[in-house]
Amino acid sequence: MRIDFHTHVFPDKLAKKALTSISKHTGAPYFTNGTVADTDKKLKEWNVDVSVALHIATNPKQQYNVNTWAAEIQTENRFCFGSIHPDSPDTLFELERIKNLGLYGVKLHPYFQSFNIDDKKMFPIYDCISSLKLPLLLHVGFDPSYPGATEGVPQRLTTVLENFPHLTIIAAHMGGLGCYQEAQTYLLGKPIYIDTAIASQFLTPEMFRHMLLKHDSQRILFGSDCPWSSSLAEAQLIKQSNLSSEQLENIFSKNAQRILHIQ
Repeated sequence: MRIDFHTHVFPDKLAKKALTSISKHTGAPYFTNGTVADTDKKLKEWNVDVSVALHIATNPKQQYNVNTWAAEIQTENRFCFGSIHPDSPDTLFELERIKNLGLYGVKLHPYFQSFNIDDKKMFPIYDCISSLKLPLLLHVGFDPSYPGATEGVPQRLTTVLENFPHLTIIAAHMGGLGCYQEAQTYLLGKPIYIDTAIASQFLTPEMFRHMLLKHDSQRILFGSDCPWSSSLAEAQLIKQSNLSSEQLENIFSKNAQRILHIQ
């Protein structure tokens, strides 16, 4: 089984606008048209059996609708993470709602949502997510849309790890997009999950393998960041890293199955 733990889809009426806007700011290509139907088609072509769709509430008014839609598009092959906005007055209530909707985790993005990962205003949110036994996936590292910004750099995550030891945290983008040395210093080898999202566009095969081997294979998740990369390209990078069959199984399926509580 192959589980892509880092994908994005958008409502049909918003998909084109979302992709063209992000691509304009970052120069990034896209490999689907962003819709559920086209993403499903491409994932099948890329030999993905199950995907995790991650959603982000970019303003406080969005979170209710974002989570409602996420719940509506879940299938036996698509598991969705919901989102809250830190500035919403009913954030903790919405986290409870995410759990009750049957969503599988929470996605937060420090740049799109304007918060520092280690800001203490986030601690009640982290505590609530932990108490609900939901995994938290964070965009970690830099973001091409916010050049020079540091809200999400790996070092900030160490404070969260120290204060919330029972919170299941997934640090996206190999522990820090564009911050790979810092990710190795502060996160690799620690009790945290990382995913491989969009690594093929930023890391050499040699550096990628080096980072994989510095982290426990039971804490690495296959992810593409589709539509910004293809599952095929990211899977190929992993397969050429000369890992054992056990390590590959952990990365491609077993770790995700454990987090999602699926067979």
